[in-house]
Amino acid sequence: MQAAVVREQLFRILDCPFKILDLLATTSHTNKIMRPYILKETNWKAIQQTKFEVAVLPWGATEAHNYHLPYGTDIIEAEEVAAEAARLACAKGAKIIVLPCIPFGVNTGQFDVTLDINMNPSTQLAVLHDVVDTLNRQGIHKLVIFNSHGANHFNNAIRELGLKFPDMFLCACTWFNAVDQKQFFENKDDHAGEMETSVIMHLHPNLVRPLAEAGDGKAKRFTFKAMQEGWAWAERRWTSVTKDTGVGDPSKASAEKGKRFFEATTQKVSEFFFELAKTDRRDFYS
Repeated sequence: MQAAVVREQLFRILDCPFKILDLLATTSHTNKIMRPYILKETNWKAIQQTKFEVAVLPWGATEAHNYHLPYGTDIIEAEEVAAEAARLACAKGAKIIVLPCIPFGVNTGQFDVTLDINMNPSTQLAVLHDVVDTLNRQGIHKLVIFNSHGANHFNNAIRELGLKFPDMFLCACTWFNAVDQKQFFENKDDHAGEMETSVIMHLHPNLVRPLAEAGDGKAKRFTFKAMQEGWAWAERRWTSVTKDTGVGDPSKASAEKGKRFFEATTQKVSEFFFELAKTDRRDFYS
């Protein structure tokens, strides 16, 4: 039976498109079925039937990831992790909508890496302002900024926009910090190392070049003791720190490690999505 016919029958039988989530759970992340919790895939007929509790805004970056991973690594991770976490949360009854991913992040330290596309923090604030303004007017008052890039920091933007839009609850989370990487990987990953390589091997193995072609991900550190101890900070100039744009050894990455990490992470993130969706604003503190 053609996919279009199957889809039409599902929507005739089920009065709410969110009820197809149990069916979606049995398909892979590459399935062709429209997912009603993904804004770029859904439609006005489905949207107007649903009162969404939480909007999720994936935010990535476009940048080199060593020699073996794609420039869109952070985008892929943001979209895939957010989508699977939303599916799990919606399957439990939450009404989550995942917005299209913002593909550009703060890359001021990589200004001399070809096609690393920088979006300044001030531009991020402007983009976020317009998204928040739209959600606020439309009555979706909980927003998760779903970060996938280490140089994206949204705390100050949340403070500024929270003052302007007091009815909005704004928060940010960084997906790759949700679970302890040490439980899954041998080498610490800062950028394009074992963790990210494993995750992309799991999600899109066709986009990963052979590990034999990858750089070793060795990186220099600041010589200042205060910065090594973590209580002083300065931006790293990327090409002075790493020869291959990676920071972290990818040599022991595997798709199996990526699968286990992806599943553990999406499960934990989904619990946060569900909790946020079902908690009344008056009960946020105890």
